[in-house]
Amino acid sequence: MLQEALEHLVRGIVDYPEDVQVDLRNNRRGEMLSVHVHPDDLGRVIGRKGRTANALRSVVEGLAGYSVRVDVVDTDRHR
Repeated sequence: MLQEALEHLVRGIVDYPEDVQVDLRNNRRGEMLSVHVHPDDLGRVIGRKGRTANALRSVVEGLAGYSVRVDVVDTDRHR
């Protein structure tokens, strides 16, 4: 549910919604959602001074009711 909600929110922000992918991973520190977007949309998702990314984190934690890590992945580093 969290994965789909975050994906829906991010798709509403970006110019290339078909490139949005959210992966859910469980590790020893809890759940982590990794957001992958088109390289041209990275600035939109992060926002000025990280405000958009922090707002997305707040919404996801509010939906979950517990602490969830949200990471915006820079896809250029993996190529």
